[in-house]
Amino acid sequence: MSDEAQPGHVRIRLDLSYDGTGFSGWAKQAGGRRTVQGEIEDALRTVTRSGETTYELTVAGRTDAGVHARGQVAHVDLPADLWEQHREKLLKRLAGRLARDVRIWSLAEAPAGFDARFSAVWRRYAYRVTDHPGGVDPLLRGHVLWHDWPLDVDAMNEAAGGLLGEHDFAAYCKRREGATTIRTLQELSLVRGADGVITATVRADAFCHNMVRSLIGALLFVGDGHRAPDWPGKVLAAGVRDSAVHVVRPHGLTLEEVGYPSDDLLAARSKEARNKRSLPAPPARCC
Repeated sequence: MSDEAQPGHVRIRLDLSYDGTGFSGWAKQAGGRRTVQGEIEDALRTVTRSGETTYELTVAGRTDAGVHARGQVAHVDLPADLWEQHREKLLKRLAGRLARDVRIWSLAEAPAGFDARFSAVWRRYAYRVTDHPGGVDPLLRGHVLWHDWPLDVDAMNEAAGGLLGEHDFAAYCKRREGATTIRTLQELSLVRGADGVITATVRADAFCHNMVRSLIGALLFVGDGHRAPDWPGKVLAAGVRDSAVHVVRPHGLTLEEVGYPSDDLLAARSKEARNKRSLPAPPARCC
């Protein structure tokens, strides 16, 4: 993999949003399933009249089926002459071609060393849930989970504090062969809005598969009184999946923002992020 476009090509950064309801996730899949990546690559090929050539997107966060994004970031390497030919009208032409549940807000030449995935220093998600006895506002039903037990937000925040920092989140992730589950959870906090909707803000350097939805599932068990506030931390320390930790439904989850370092640090961050992580060894026990 390269942090720079190949000779004769230019790397383009895309900032985009989508409603994940009608998509089988971000990544292209076999069998004709509708995905965000597939939709955008098809539209790009069509509006640039590129025939059978597909310009593949690299994304900051590969969202699952049903998960939304407000501040997703991707990049694509295009032939320099094609970019020069279409750059002025490409954004508007894509808007006319794409379905209304996915929008690209900007297309710009990326700075040197930029990689949408590996240059990122954090991703921020929001998970929205309501415990209103009447259910979810019908206008928000595709973006807010209904939990039919009263939730104690203070207890959930107490539990969240025990999960912050760098840990092996194996207990909250679906394992993938050869992939590490060590992550740095930078923020996990919950606030109840005036409308009664509870918004959990979850920010980390990266996330492993199902991590956010598993963390929220554990906190909901604390919030409704089924578990004590120290329980999610005990699950984390055990390092194995607990059958009581449920992966909550995807529609409450939105990728809100992706953070990047200053331009001069992009390449270094990309190189660092590709290194497989490990936790420091515990101190040796004596006597």
